Amino acid sequence: MPELPDVETFRRTLDAHGLGRPVRRTTVSAPDLLADISPQSLGRLLKNHSLVETRRHGKYLFTAREGRDGWLVLHFGMSGTLVMLEGKGAQPEHAGLVVTFDHGGVAYDSPRRLGMIGWTESPEAFAASRELGPDALAIDRESFVSGLRGYRGAIKCWLMDQARLAGIGNVYSDEILFQAGLHPKHAGNSLNGTQAESVYGIMQRVLEGAVAAGADPARLPDGYLLPNRGEGGRCPACGEALDTVRACGRTAWYCPHCQAPDEVSG
Repeated sequence: MPELPDVETFRRTLDAHGLGRPVRRTTVSAPDLLADISPQSLGRLLKNHSLVETRRHGKYLFTAREGRDGWLVLHFGMSGTLVMLEGKGAQPEHAGLVVTFDHGGVAYDSPRRLGMIGWTESPEAFAASRELGPDALAIDRESFVSGLRGYRGAIKCWLMDQARLAGIGNVYSDEILFQAGLHPKHAGNSLNGTQAESVYGIMQRVLEGAVAAGADPARLPDGYLLPNRGEGGRCPACGEALDTVRACGRTAWYCPHCQAPDEVSG
């Protein structure tokens, strides 16, 4: 599932190549992805208006039409992506939405049809309506530490709870916990202040590094879990075979040597 680094990469691509270009046509091929808006209404809202600004909150991407009196909202579900189109080139096979400019356009590609396309008056209003927590790259240290240390459950679950912290999913929570040397089911409230502050710093470093790498695991620094995460993977630090454990209904990958269980939550 696209997480904060992926969506931030999409945002920067749209920011660089899609702003200031009048929308001539919108094509919705997957109306089931639309939330509280019809294909016709979406088309009328965008037609002949330029996209002028992008923002991101957690895993959601927002882009404003000129006047900033409304924002297109995109969530990428399990496998969605954003593809810039050049000229009259072929569209992605699973394009659920295509926004066409005079030359080229942008496609929202969603092979598994599990994302969301919507419209909102502002990113702030949307985040409030969805009860999203603060963005993982915007939350301040004090709020992060306070929230984590007051949580009795598994630390992985807290990191992934979008109502507490928006943007982190299964993949990057594994990386953060690997870098922190914590078992995925380590109890959040068992951390002292210094440990919680360390997790905060590691989270910031991991997310910023992943954004700098264009959310491409192959471009991450040596010593990261993600390029090795999966069947047959080995710990980049000690060479131990990676293992899995179920946490919050998800499969967490970890190193049983470097992330030995300690103060594990049930």
